[in-house]
Amino acid sequence: MALLANQRREQIIRLLREDGSAKVVDLARLFKVSEVTIRQDLEKLENEDLIIREHGGAFLRNVEDQVRNFSLLNQENMDKKEMIGKKAAELIENGDVIILDSGSTTTEIAKQLSGRKHLTIITNALNIAILLGSEPGIEVMMTGGEFKPPTLSLTGQKAADFLSDIHVDKLFLATAGISLKAGLTYPSISDLVVKKAMIDAAETTYLVADSTKISKPSFASLGALSLINYIITDPFIKEEHKKLLKDHDIEFIIA
Repeated sequence: MALLANQRREQIIRLLREDGSAKVVDLARLFKVSEVTIRQDLEKLENEDLIIREHGGAFLRNVEDQVRNFSLLNQENMDKKEMIGKKAAELIENGDVIILDSGSTTTEIAKQLSGRKHLTIITNALNIAILLGSEPGIEVMMTGGEFKPPTLSLTGQKAADFLSDIHVDKLFLATAGISLKAGLTYPSISDLVVKKAMIDAAETTYLVADSTKISKPSFASLGALSLINYIITDPFIKEEHKKLLKDHDIEFIIA
């Protein structure tokens, strides 16, 4: 079903907040509209002071300052994410080999791991690598890949290839939205191959998602919720969402 113009522009902003920039030709292909339509969308978003247009595309406003300050763009619901981070960290044992996906919630997990011993952490997040890289009891390995400024992360096929011969005990996976129909969803297609490789490498996959993301699908679907073993969420999850997860045999952990 075709998106309304305002819905399409909202999705474009979400994508730019994930990737930092996009080309007109790629957006036209993604949204199945003409390049003229996309240029009109970008002109409206620029007039709203949300983006800066350039020849053949657009990029997110203020992304350079955000990268220089080494701060993540998505800082919503941080109280919930902090709770999830603490609960997730309780599931990590000394000696574990884990993958920490990029994102603000997984960063909260990383903050709880200071002082741990004999941990090996594989991540595609530059901020997580710097946060934990000097910890004497933690070995940090980074994927390769293409740099995405808003999420301070590495993505694409090279990042996925790094994970192809690796086996880890636990994966802590981020998501933009959870839907029983669409499954695990994200604003950007480039991340899907990386997240699939992470899941394939892990013995146990924990999806970390604050309660606002449940029944709130994003643009691109990774696959069904059966790809994961557990969802870790916050205590503000709605009763109807708890029932929905239980009815579909999806195990969840409340922070």
